[in-house]
Amino acid sequence: MELDIEIEEPWPAAGWEALVMRVADAAAKVAPELGHTRLTASALFTSDAEVHALNREWRGRDKPTNVLSFPMLEREDLLELAQDGPPEMPPVFLGDIALAHETCAREAAEKGVSIEDHAAHLVLHGLLHLAGFDHEISTEEAEKMEALEVKALAQLGIADPYEGSSA
Repeated sequence: MELDIEIEEPWPAAGWEALVMRVADAAAKVAPELGHTRLTASALFTSDAEVHALNREWRGRDKPTNVLSFPMLEREDLLELAQDGPPEMPPVFLGDIALAHETCAREAAEKGVSIEDHAAHLVLHGLLHLAGFDHEISTEEAEKMEALEVKALAQLGIADPYEGSSA
């Protein structure tokens, strides 16, 4: 997958691109459909105010959140692509994710983890949403998505974010 990564204030400038690439590689190991060479996606590291505006405009929720994902493919189309055609064919846009700095930093502090580890979890969460996984559908789907997250994060040396929680 090719990723277009944009870092805006208030995120510090260094290291986020490499983090996103490591997370995308780990995501492709647990959800191989994300490893297709024709896929492209974007990741925006921005402010709570920007994510709040996006959440209000596109989801009708008038509040900030930690990560938003905007899938451009249905899961069935992504799975078909994963089995389809040589990589020389044109790129296929998977979607966008956006992370809110202040919410991410606050949640990381509350959980007692680094902002880098929490951002990695949120990027992974967003990528899995782009791949068609959705924890809001059912408990079974939530457990499936969480298991993929835990497995991918372990590959990155990041502890299970759900351990000891009922989330």
